[in-house]
Amino acid sequence: MTNQTAVSNPFSTQSGKQHDSGGMVETKSQREATEVQAMVVMAKQFPRDQLLAMDRILNACTRRTLAEGAVYSYPRGGQNVEGPSIRLAEVLAQNWGNIDFGIREISQSNGESTVEAYAWDLETNTRQVKVFQVPHTRFSRQGAKKLTDPRDIYELVANNGARRLRACILGVIPGDVVEKAVEQCGVTLAANVDLTEDGIKKMVEVFRQFGVDVEMIQNRYQCRIEAIRPAQFLELRKIYTSLKDGMSKPSDWFAVPEQSQKSNLNDVIDGSSQDVQPSKTTDDTDDVPM
Repeated sequence: MTNQTAVSNPFSTQSGKQHDSGGMVETKSQREATEVQAMVVMAKQFPRDQLLAMDRILNACTRRTLAEGAVYSYPRGGQNVEGPSIRLAEVLAQNWGNIDFGIREISQSNGESTVEAYAWDLETNTRQVKVFQVPHTRFSRQGAKKLTDPRDIYELVANNGARRLRACILGVIPGDVVEKAVEQCGVTLAANVDLTEDGIKKMVEVFRQFGVDVEMIQNRYQCRIEAIRPAQFLELRKIYTSLKDGMSKPSDWFAVPEQSQKSNLNDVIDGSSQDVQPSKTTDDTDDVPM
């Protein structure tokens, strides 16, 4: 009887590890592909009812808290341009249905993040994607500051991603649907103008965080704050949304003292970064304290 001795492979452990790693990557890829296929199949099996979806959108826009932050305004070419905010865009996507949207960080290196914002209509296969870089730097009146705290970096990425996400969502939802939603928000706001002493006081307080005081507001409208008219009050709400979303800066709207004019858009973003979350399920009822 002959005894046979097996010679062990010196690379067996390493090969096993490589095989296991490759298997994990393959399994993850397969799972992601399966999830995407499942979403597409569900969208085809349960297509949106456009009439019902439009009713849901218009009904959501009758809520005062949503309407107050639904429209922003910014100056361009001597005129005021208005548009739906990220909050309204999220409500549109949620109620229009069968839309996958969100923000993901692709990589983080060399002091900057590569981020992707996307919106995909699973039913029509219409997709909008925007890939961009976010330097881990915050600009303020004191100059540029390099960010190292993970939370600060997260908030900066989320804030920059929110504006791209808004553009992606509006790129896959029909324009007339967006226009009707903005119109309904305007009707809701007009019916809920709070010109009481408390309402005006709250409005003044929210502008203070952007360095805008009562005198600046009075100079813009050439009247005392107590005599402000409903149309002017509605315009201030849109300006507030624009400042909060980083679409404009105080000097675009008010006569800001020369020293304060040195602040830039990132300084405005710094004051509002905590209001933005990069989740698909962001609650659309964020309170706008006006």
